[in-house]
Amino acid sequence: MLLGHPVAHSLSPRFQSAALRAAGLDVAYTALDVTADALKETVRQLIADGAAGNVTVPHKANVVRLCDRLTPVAERVGAVNTFWVDGQNLVGDNTDVGGFAAACHSPVASGGRVAVLGAGGAAAAVLAAIAEWPGVKVRVWNRGAERARVLAGRFGAQAVATVEEALDRSSLVVNATSIGLDGVSQPIDVARLPQGADVIDLVYGPNETPWVRAARAAGHRAMDGLAMLIEQGALAFERWFGMAPDRDAMWRAAAPDRNRFTSIK
Repeated sequence: MLLGHPVAHSLSPRFQSAALRAAGLDVAYTALDVTADALKETVRQLIADGAAGNVTVPHKANVVRLCDRLTPVAERVGAVNTFWVDGQNLVGDNTDVGGFAAACHSPVASGGRVAVLGAGGAAAAVLAAIAEWPGVKVRVWNRGAERARVLAGRFGAQAVATVEEALDRSSLVVNATSIGLDGVSQPIDVARLPQGADVIDLVYGPNETPWVRAARAAGHRAMDGLAMLIEQGALAFERWFGMAPDRDAMWRAAAPDRNRFTSIK
């Protein structure tokens, strides 16, 4: 089950269903479009049904408050993207952190700088992952400055007032906003990216995102959020069933024309 609003665009049902078939599990994974007003009652019913699943925007932070127990990483991030029922208790986890770490493959070298655009649950997951990279300096920019300040403070990062400050001498730039979901918009003009900076766009699309394509055309190494999406889904599968899924099957279902091992590193 995937809870979100909207969810029609999500690839999760496609690749999770493929993983379930590959594992020989007679379990259905479906997407459920849930408004904020209906979230609490929906979760209550899922607990009664003993269901498990994922959470996507805009509900990741709200589900935290509905859980009876959080894993340490979900508590640290303040967002839940994976859940299951233990007895009558709803357990919340966050596999976005591990998903980002796995997708990025090689962390920025010690002393390097990372710019994170956005201050929501996705940005928090990125910051939690980068916190494991020694000696890396992270700057957070968000249109809502106070939200950026609070988030940065939780992870020892620096909140900055302008995009230029965030980008200055950064070797990695991460778009953790929802800009680009429409398949047209770009978070910032690629001409503003520091020379040689790598780019990760957490938004994903069938042919990557306009920002990724533009960044690559401008000479930057760039990738969209598909690898992170599948990796977080694979980690969620492990939480639910206690075994690793067939990642090749997941990739074939989600993006048959994409190379599973493509990365910026």
